[in-house]
Amino acid sequence: MSLKPTVSITDHAIGRTDAEIVIVEYGDYQCPYCGAAYPVLKEIVNKYGKEIKFVFRNFPLSEMHQYARPAALAAEAAALQGKFWEMHDAIYENQQYLNENLLFELAKKLKLDLNKFKTDINKPELAEKVDSDFESGVMSGVNGTPSLFVNDRKFDRGAEDLLQQLSEIFK
Repeated sequence: MSLKPTVSITDHAIGRTDAEIVIVEYGDYQCPYCGAAYPVLKEIVNKYGKEIKFVFRNFPLSEMHQYARPAALAAEAAALQGKFWEMHDAIYENQQYLNENLLFELAKKLKLDLNKFKTDINKPELAEKVDSDFESGVMSGVNGTPSLFVNDRKFDRGAEDLLQQLSEIFK
């Protein structure tokens, strides 16, 4: 399967903007497998961030994970204050405590403007961004999380395998 649509400026990306290797993760903030992949993906970004571009797209599995969508909206609200990646990391690092109160506590810890955060989290355009990410995942053949794509192609193995492959490439 290939990535639809391809990475654009509307995506949350970290790393090198003109990288030859672009990794996209479709993730759910409450998914235990995403939680397990998070430190490995973080290591990939830390080790190879000057060589690769890493993109995160929301794929909240709301039927199974009641806080996945609120967490995605919280990350998008944090993005409006320039702190998407900080909130993304904070949610995964506190995944076992995830609930709506935690999201506001994290916003406070990240020194976000809390009034703006509380207003932003309910904005229809943030819900549209999460829905748009989700729909792009469905069109790209995502059927579980985490789902990884490398250069627009589905990567059918795990984050550990990806780390291993990158270590071969960037010897």
